[in-house]
Amino acid sequence: MRLYLAIPSVLVALLLAALGVAAVTRGWVLPMNRRHVRRVRLYGWGQLVAAFGLCCQVVFGLVITDPGIREWAAPSGSGLLVAGLIVMTVSHRPGGNRQGSDMS
Repeated sequence: MRLYLAIPSVLVALLLAALGVAAVTRGWVLPMNRRHVRRVRLYGWGQLVAAFGLCCQVVFGLVITDPGIREWAAPSGSGLLVAGLIVMTVSHRPGGNRQGSDMS
């Protein structure tokens, strides 16, 4: 068991989950992300899925040593983490600073 990797990873996952709960229940997003996020609740659900995936990776990849469980559980945690990141990306505003688009 590698606690020096597991404990900081779980703390990051808890922070991500707390931000996800705040986005889903209150519609609150960190100030640096407010301008970019269009659908706040969807962004919050993405954060929750990513936090759950990170916890799955930590528990099944670092804490549990049974190779039969680690064989399928750690990659499924990776899949959840990627799915959460995709949901968070979908919730952002499209576009940005495109040349030739006159939106004024």
